[in-house]
Amino acid sequence: MTGGIVTVASGVMNPLIGKLTTLMGDEYKKFKGVRKQASFLEKELSAMNAALQKLELIDEIDPTVKDWRDHVREMSYDMENCIDDFMRQSRADDAKGGFIKKTARRIKKMRERLRIADRMEELKTLALEANARRQRYNIDDWKPTTSTVAFDPRVRAVYQEADTLVGIDGPREEVATILMDAQKKLKVVSIVGFGGLGKTTLAKQVYDKIGSLFDCKAFFSVSQRPDMTELLNNFQWKLGMRDPDTSRTRKVDDIIEELRQHLKEKRYLIVVDDVWDQPTWNTIKCAFPEDINGSRVVVTTRVEDVAAAACQNDGEGIYKMKPLSEQNSRMLLLNRVFGSKNDCLPQLKEVMAEILNKCHGLPLAVITIASLLANKETSRKGWESIRDSLGTQLATNPTLEEMKSILNLSYMHLPAHLRACFLYFGMYPEDREIGRDDLVRQWIAEGLVSNLDGHDLEDVGRSYFNELINRSMIQPVMICNEEVVSCRVHDMMLDLILSRCDEDNFVSVGYNYNDMARLHCNKYKVRRLSLSSVASRGATYAPTIDICLSQVRSFTLFWTRLPSLLLFKYLRVLRIEEKSQGQETTLDLTAIGQLFLLRYLHVTVSCYVQLPAKFEGLVYLETLDMPRAQLKSTPSDIAQLPQLSYL
Repeated sequence: MTGGIVTVASGVMNPLIGKLTTLMGDEYKKFKGVRKQASFLEKELSAMNAALQKLELIDEIDPTVKDWRDHVREMSYDMENCIDDFMRQSRADDAKGGFIKKTARRIKKMRERLRIADRMEELKTLALEANARRQRYNIDDWKPTTSTVAFDPRVRAVYQEADTLVGIDGPREEVATILMDAQKKLKVVSIVGFGGLGKTTLAKQVYDKIGSLFDCKAFFSVSQRPDMTELLNNFQWKLGMRDPDTSRTRKVDDIIEELRQHLKEKRYLIVVDDVWDQPTWNTIKCAFPEDINGSRVVVTTRVEDVAAAACQNDGEGIYKMKPLSEQNSRMLLLNRVFGSKNDCLPQLKEVMAEILNKCHGLPLAVITIASLLANKETSRKGWESIRDSLGTQLATNPTLEEMKSILNLSYMHLPAHLRACFLYFGMYPEDREIGRDDLVRQWIAEGLVSNLDGHDLEDVGRSYFNELINRSMIQPVMICNEEVVSCRVHDMMLDLILSRCDEDNFVSVGYNYNDMARLHCNKYKVRRLSLSSVASRGATYAPTIDICLSQVRSFTLFWTRLPSLLLFKYLRVLRIEEKSQGQETTLDLTAIGQLFLLRYLHVTVSCYVQLPAKFEGLVYLETLDMPRAQLKSTPSDIAQLPQLSYL
């Protein structure tokens, strides 16, 4: 891959400069006018890029400077698209064919090249204006304020085993005692509390402790915007009933009846994690037969009304999460920072107490701050800088916004190469288990992984992943051979990610047509798009909404109808997970060969997949991953793709 990595603040400025350098090489020497423009733009953009790299490390910048930064970032995407168009046209000139075909093609390419030349002139003018603003605003005088640690490509993930959890023993025993009383009727226990208090961790500990006493068990998450069919399919899969990818067209009532029949006359333990509203609970609870076998259900929620409704207003069935005690907060922080629950340098004790006072016993806050401290020099000055960054209002008014400020601080201390990788998690829905290697291949395809000398890109990407684990930005899920191979993002972290993505136009998310209409009206073009339930009832995309898809680089669909692939001119990453096509039984990907820049294709569907006869246009494709897909035919040149490394 040409050039440096893509970053949040500078967009594709680094790889863009690399491509401009390529245009000045011998390969393009016959295009003298383009080489001259490329040389001019390379000098102009290099000066701006140096300023962007400084701004990326500054916590707060003047609104005028931020507007300049955002303008240059978006300009870099448009410039790269223009250069990619030119490179594609120059490649097409070398295509084989007869005289008439070649002549017709060259006439067409000449028109296209004139259009590209006009566009490059426009971008050249924009670059001159942007550089003039840089000098007028004295942007080069801004100084970075945030320090970052050096990157080690060999870093491994450090995760916490269950026996190192702090303050969990008492709550676990208390909830287990409530559940394991002599009552034979179905009993529901609610665990309720503020986000970041550890409700899911507690529920999992209880589940692991008593699960073996039941005939069957399942632990599944709900999230804020559940698709009930997908949710109940997942519930069935957790119970070992069926593959969740095979039954998208079934009715909710039918799935519930199947669940009731499966659980009937069994003693079951079910944990329903992260319920946000009563209507959702009222649907889920219908799956639980009210038998007299001693079955138990645990519900976790932030909403007290949901907790009360789940327990049918039985106060004894509600367990209210409590913050960590001062002692347990200290033990948790020390264990994360120093690997010991008791050791702390004398000169740090006072500032540590002040930091913990601002965390209010919230485990997520303590863990996040501890991860920051672990990456700081072990000095009073270093720890005081973290304390001062938290502000003063936290000590007296702990609210959701204050908790977000702690998480935002951890984001601001990420180095530039990790910020973009972290925000890329916005492409995934809430409560999703995310595989490491698949994620890393997407990062690589998007240009987010640095090409360090002597290191394989996937190894570098895995070290990025491990570093995010170590900083507690993501949570480990599956561990194999002492390596974290999958993760999950805490919903409060995901809120932060989506907020930052919106601010920096990094990832756009659509759940419904209102979201799509909002994106269409956005002042910036959509660069990365994740759709989770748009058009899931068989509706089609309106032409006015389709316009916003032309600049998308990464596109992910979860259970949605696929728009025309021809809309995605600059797509690099395409990920499709089981989608509802109504009565259709085939996913048509025959237009995939038109996606010249595509590097990553992942399709997980249970229907037939129609691919083109040839993949000849996909000269950059690196990953072709289609588990469980039933191919109608295989492209004849699949083994000849020059860049394919994962099949």
